[in-house]
Amino acid sequence: MSATTTTRRTGVPELRARKGGEPIVCLTAYTAPVARRLDPHVDLLLVGDSLGMVVYGFDSTLPVTLDMMIAHGAAVVRGSVRACVVIDLPFGSYQESPQAAFRTASRVLAETGAQAVKLEGGAEMAETVAFLAARGVPVMGHVGLMPQAVNTAGGYKAVGRDPAAFERIRADARAIADAGAFSVVIEGTMEPLARAITEEVAIPTIGIGASPACDGQVLVTDDLLGLFAEFTPKFVRRYAQLGEQIDRAAAEYAADVKARRFPALEHCFGVKKG
Repeated sequence: MSATTTTRRTGVPELRARKGGEPIVCLTAYTAPVARRLDPHVDLLLVGDSLGMVVYGFDSTLPVTLDMMIAHGAAVVRGSVRACVVIDLPFGSYQESPQAAFRTASRVLAETGAQAVKLEGGAEMAETVAFLAARGVPVMGHVGLMPQAVNTAGGYKAVGRDPAAFERIRADARAIADAGAFSVVIEGTMEPLARAITEEVAIPTIGIGASPACDGQVLVTDDLLGLFAEFTPKFVRRYAQLGEQIDRAAAEYAADVKARRFPALEHCFGVKKG
């Protein structure tokens, strides 16, 4: 059955209406099988450019291409029927101008079937957000720690510690909200800052390393499942250790192959029983 005959996706207006209400549940997804498993449990599936590190083994999100995001985004849409799907615009695909951002975003939405795009940036991106929103492109903002700016920031570290940074990020969130974004991710900030932003803006805030006061929360699924073990951010709670289970399963398989316990005749074709 198709999605249209069985259920209806959560839409952007529904998520926006959740401001101050039931928390929005969000996880990342990069493939159809994972999206299928997560879909019944979340409101929003984020196809994050974090796939550059999680899936492709890059040191940052910067090498991720638009074609990668479209391919993975389309897979997540095919693998889900209920959740709103939001796709990150990769580094270099939208910062040049509002017009360039529109060309990128329109291609993402047309080629994937996703409901919205996400872009990083504060006040400097407000004009772009307004340009997209006025042309029918739902935009999720992203302020605070911005992975695409890792070279400028000097690494992945919590932001908003000093008064100047606190006020700058606060103003960034207001600018993005006022420009027409339907929600904004707040990443890696001091808790009082994320709380203040959530109280001030009229759109839902989605926290990651931010505050329990945010209107929703997002985690990288591979972190949650214990699959990405290179490092564990302070804000991650591991709900499973699938990486260890994969290690054990692979070791057992290898031992069985070497000992000729697998495959057995029961796993082969053309073998007569009895």
